[in-house]
Amino acid sequence: MSDLLIELFSEEIPARMQRRAADDLKRLVTDGLVEGGLTYAGAIAHCTPRRLTLSIHGLTDESPTTTEDRKGPKVGAPEKALDGFLRSTGLTQDQLVVADDKKGQVYMARITKPGRAAPAIVAEVLEAAVRGFPWPKSMRWGTGSLKWVRPLRSILCILVREDGAEIVPLDIDDIVSGVTTEGHRFMAPGRFAVKSFDDYEAKLKRAKVVLSSEERADAIWQDATNQAFAAGLEAVEDKGLLAEVAGLVEWPVVLMGEIGADYLDLPPEVLQTSMKEHQKFFSVRNKSGKIVCFITVANRETADHGATILAGNNKVLSARLADAKFFWENDLRIAKSGGDDWAAPWLDALGNVTFHAKLGSQAKRIDRIAALAREIAPAVDADPDLAERAARLAKADLSSEMVYEFPELQGLMGRYYAEAAGEVPQVAAAAQEHYSPLGPSDDVPTAPVSVAVALADKLDTLAGFWAIDEKPTGSKDPYALRRAALGVIRLVLQSELSLPLGRIINSALLSSEENARKRSRIALQSVLAAADGLPDPKSDPLDILEPVDEKDRIEPRLSEEENLRRENLLAFLHDRLKVHLRDEGIRHDVIDACLTGDRTDDLTDLVARARALNAFLTTDNGENLTQGYRRAKNILTQAEEQDGVEYSYGAERKLAETDEERALFDAIEAARPKIDAALTSEDYPVAMTALADLRAPVDAFFEAVQVNADTPILRRNRLNMLSEIVRTCTKIADLSRISA
Repeated sequence: MSDLLIELFSEEIPARMQRRAADDLKRLVTDGLVEGGLTYAGAIAHCTPRRLTLSIHGLTDESPTTTEDRKGPKVGAPEKALDGFLRSTGLTQDQLVVADDKKGQVYMARITKPGRAAPAIVAEVLEAAVRGFPWPKSMRWGTGSLKWVRPLRSILCILVREDGAEIVPLDIDDIVSGVTTEGHRFMAPGRFAVKSFDDYEAKLKRAKVVLSSEERADAIWQDATNQAFAAGLEAVEDKGLLAEVAGLVEWPVVLMGEIGADYLDLPPEVLQTSMKEHQKFFSVRNKSGKIVCFITVANRETADHGATILAGNNKVLSARLADAKFFWENDLRIAKSGGDDWAAPWLDALGNVTFHAKLGSQAKRIDRIAALAREIAPAVDADPDLAERAARLAKADLSSEMVYEFPELQGLMGRYYAEAAGEVPQVAAAAQEHYSPLGPSDDVPTAPVSVAVALADKLDTLAGFWAIDEKPTGSKDPYALRRAALGVIRLVLQSELSLPLGRIINSALLSSEENARKRSRIALQSVLAAADGLPDPKSDPLDILEPVDEKDRIEPRLSEEENLRRENLLAFLHDRLKVHLRDEGIRHDVIDACLTGDRTDDLTDLVARARALNAFLTTDNGENLTQGYRRAKNILTQAEEQDGVEYSYGAERKLAETDEERALFDAIEAARPKIDAALTSEDYPVAMTALADLRAPVDAFFEAVQVNADTPILRRNRLNMLSEIVRTCTKIADLSRISA
């Protein structure tokens, strides 16, 4: 057994690529070694800005000798077939043996592959990994053909045994493998030899390089929090920034500086975003939550303890924050100077911003969202006027200078500007909250106006892209439609809304830009045809139409094509609902069973039924009744197909011949009103309890009664009885959809 140490040393690797690259190196090398016949006990990969390192321990010294029996053509087969088989095996005909097979005698080849030493296999695997490395972007340098993310300078590759280290011979475009590496670029230049991974890691640390990215991150955060605490302040945690900064330095040195007094009145999010995006600085706040300092991480120690570095960073930061202050003040001037129409300049500008080529401009999209928000408002207990105004202002900040510079602040800046303009708190809050939730762990807005605008925004997105047939396929979802659907689901369920999504989707589909243009074209062509006139085939007939005010438009009914789109979109929402409820332990087939009746677009009602059914199915009553229901439906379906009639009504108690029939009839008559009352009040657990009362009489009925009796009247009455069972159960769920 031996240990393998690999280091690929290069110029600085972008921080965002390092962790993925280390994992790729581990995967490519370990997979290649296993395919080559070697086994290992464990492997770990590290990354710094200038190196990818892989340590493998417990590697076997050679691959085993293997023997493979390969079946060839039949004895007597054409000579060409035999020649091809011999070429593929590298044998001659006299080395083949004849063996019996199901279809006669065939040639068999026994191929023995001798084992190979580990260094030869490692060299092949590493060269293949380097030449085929999956960098997102790579470059060539000098006159060689090798591609790497940045110029590759050296390769360390050694096998470590008890008797010492052995260099694995390797030459990739004149980069020859060796036993040496380099330390820190400035504080410990020069190369040094290593003889094992422990020796390598220890010498790197003495050469001012911390190999582990996790160790660098922990050191940065511990030092940052200590310095902030010593000053009576608190460092603002940002795990993404911490991981990125740990990938920018090999020897982290944490420095804290003050933000200029001229910029302390900027919104904290502006300060934090500007420092993070442009300078990779951490924010430090005081006890009142105001950001007053920054933390930067240098890559070296200096004689003046970082004073020069801090001075330079302060100068650059001041220039950045001066820009941010200019944007902020300029945007505030617009927000405070326009009265009720304060956002008009920004909204007018959005008329020239395309949301999607087939879905019109951002301004037209805002009109659609405002109309939807007004329609949704009563269902979420929001004021329709406030909901419409909030929807019209929610995206105004997209034209502001601050959001143009920092797109990630959209919504948040909208709230600040709306507050500055004197908008009511509900409208201002909706500007920020209508984008939420952005993911499965994001907070869900609860304010009625925010919920109305957030739902309108997401439903317009879904309906619009459905209208132009731009749906998610496989793993591809360029417009984040799955996220939008999950947002709709979480908004509805969190607020327990009884919302008719089908009707709202109808409105969204009808108002989509693509459908509006189609309808206008059809209307114009009808007018021209009636007037015996034909439009210029080279022009768009819409060009001669006068705009129609939305309040004067007569809203048509959905076409057949649009109906299909609506049903498809509802099915998509149901699929996302199944994924959302998976963590709750509700199976897909339970949701499918509840997709009955005319309220499948009411997600809150659907989930309530699914939860009640899911609990019911865990009981003996639920399992047995499901089997009885499935049996009743199968017998009924077969009889209806055979007789060509529908056994839907007409079961009469007086025609019952057995006690079991009469007991089932009485049980159904008793259960039906209880179920109807429970469904009316949406008390689904009570409905399930009433349904459970049918379990015993259904079991007894099938035990004692022959449904397909010889007497036609008895047979028909019993089939009608089965129809009663099916229809009574289906009021709650279609139990035949439950997996057996």
